[in-house]
Amino acid sequence: MKTLQAYRFALDPNAAQGANLHRHAGAARFAYNWGLARVKAAFAQRDAEQSYGLGGDALTPVPWTLPALRLAWNAAKRDVAPWWDECSKEAFSAGLDQLARGLKNVTDSRRGKRKGQRVGFPRFKKRGKARDSFRYTTGAYGPADDHLVTLPRIGRVKVHEPMGALTGRLAQGRARLLGATVSRTAGRWFVSFTVEVDREMPGGPSRRQRRAGPVGVDLGVKHLAVLSTGEMVANPKHLAGSLRRLRKASRAYARSKSASAGRRQRVARLARIHARVAHQRHDGLHKLTTGLAKTHSVIVVEDLHVAGMVRNRRLARAIADTAMAQVRRQLLYKTRWYGSRLIVADRWYPSSKTCSDCGGRNPSLTLADRTFICPSCGLVVDRDLNAAVNLRHLVAGSALETENARGGDRETALARQVPTKREPGTARADQTGSAVLSRTAARQRLTHAP
Repeated sequence: MKTLQAYRFALDPNAAQGANLHRHAGAARFAYNWGLARVKAAFAQRDAEQSYGLGGDALTPVPWTLPALRLAWNAAKRDVAPWWDECSKEAFSAGLDQLARGLKNVTDSRRGKRKGQRVGFPRFKKRGKARDSFRYTTGAYGPADDHLVTLPRIGRVKVHEPMGALTGRLAQGRARLLGATVSRTAGRWFVSFTVEVDREMPGGPSRRQRRAGPVGVDLGVKHLAVLSTGEMVANPKHLAGSLRRLRKASRAYARSKSASAGRRQRVARLARIHARVAHQRHDGLHKLTTGLAKTHSVIVVEDLHVAGMVRNRRLARAIADTAMAQVRRQLLYKTRWYGSRLIVADRWYPSSKTCSDCGGRNPSLTLADRTFICPSCGLVVDRDLNAAVNLRHLVAGSALETENARGGDRETALARQVPTKREPGTARADQTGSAVLSRTAARQRLTHAP
């Protein structure tokens, strides 16, 4: 099955190549700003013409699409940018493409084709403020070998780590390059290859996945993830561990003189700290989601309303640091890669307030209560473990959307169903004895814990 993947590698350019990369990023920014000025000038001209009583085809056309912007740029580039031939034409095309995408987002947002908040009109990019990036879609670009990347008009640039994962697929004919994006983050240059990969998708779960069985995953702040098997993945709190350095670097930046060399150094230090936190977070989430997709046949997660959760000013920083939405996004494609299945529980399913043993409810449970106590059967269990086990129960006979589907965006019958009461420790029709034994053993361990 053909699928799109991205391979991102850090670059180690020499001084001349670094200056060339900056020049290409500046060319993309220049083309973007030139195109935006051209669009605004066309709008101003149209307003003046309409005030004179003109209309229809007599009005000045606005270069709104990428072909129109390219046509206008090719006609004016020798006058507005006499140095244009020093950079690859792809750099200018990348800037115009970014502008065309921004203008299309404005149109789609106003017509209701784009979800979310209304998109504002594009603004000019300033050197030092905007992200440095440009893209190749044509030309002789790509890996030269495992340690070198060929970039037109820049040359062969050394890569920080081997690219065997990509070059091996290209050599075997199992991948095709579609584009390469060069960007700068925290003072380091990166290249990201968009590749169409011929990937073998398993028809079903492997023997190891079938042996491990389904698993419910409850995401949170105290623990990053609690599995229905009883395993608790600790929350590394990467941002909290770097707050002291961030405060110190932020104070130094605030006290520096504007537009000075010292301020540029302090900006670079702040960017490096933030980039380190982001890389640590991404590494931990990828390890977690890959392990889940490779180990379990079915994975059940909740449809969390993260945008609403971060409105709590006391928990916003901690919730944002966990990147809960990334877990679901990564599981969405990794379950396809490794033959497992993803189930997204309904947003209003009361996994935390429902007893995982008898099905009773504890509606008085608050966010501060970290232990679930069932008023019906007396079960005492960790709140997050109880929620994970309830998610695991939804695997058999549930009508939830699976794989690339999302959870419900309104109250459904599943969230309103009345749980069936049972004696503690008895199995339901869709459960096995081993599952009940594992839950009973977990309950006993938590009840007798000191």
